Amino acid sequence: MWILKTLGWKIHVDLPDIKKYVVIAAPHTSNWDFPIGIMVVWAIKLEVHWMGKDSLFRRPYGWFFRAIGGTPIQRDGGQNYIEQMRDLFERSEQLVLALAPEGTRGETDHWKTGFYYIARAANVPILMAYLDFENKQVGTGKLFYPGEDIEADFSRIRQFYAGMQGKNPENTSLIQVRRKGK
Repeated sequence: MWILKTLGWKIHVDLPDIKKYVVIAAPHTSNWDFPIGIMVVWAIKLEVHWMGKDSLFRRPYGWFFRAIGGTPIQRDGGQNYIEQMRDLFERSEQLVLALAPEGTRGETDHWKTGFYYIARAANVPILMAYLDFENKQVGTGKLFYPGEDIEADFSRIRQFYAGMQGKNPENTSLIQVRRKGK
């Protein structure tokens, strides 16, 4: 907390009183998002897990990524990561899974929808979290269960993130579902 305050960051976090949920963190426009996010979860004493390709968890750094909440995902051989995460939620008594829905630090014309389908498959809610570099604020917003209408839910998400700025605003991705054929 001391380091974040020294750097000028303010934390506005209101965590739900439930044991399992998915956190989406946006906007994700810089390599700085990860260390700031890790410092925040340590400062608020929240045990968070995140997904990474299984090759990240090999020697020599695998132990480190696991220690800071990393969960390896097999992305080859027909492995379905949504099912892997659903199974992890089912096996866990308590699990907070944090994801950056852009899937990259660069600009894209859509968000990845894995967070949405993981939450639906595991029957857990989604908590929206933000890193607003312009105002040096990190916080959380509303918790919601994803419904049958992904477009309506993405409209709600767009409204929440409107006006928040990543470190590199030019890399901000559009908050929309990938258009068919792309």
